[in-house]
Amino acid sequence: MRSIRTAAWAFLGLRKRAGHDDDLAHIRPVHVICAGLLLGLVFVLLLMLAVHLVTA
Repeated sequence: MRSIRTAAWAFLGLRKRAGHDDDLAHIRPVHVICAGLLLGLVFVLLLMLAVHLVTA
């Protein structure tokens, strides 16, 4: 869950330095990469759904 939260903050581009340092100490890079890919996929699927609803 912490990896997903970290990736979500990265998507927004808003992050405090203390939170970033804390996450680096507790999260493995592989988990952050996987969470980022997952959130990217969810974002693309939501965009596709929005386009489908608007054009239908």
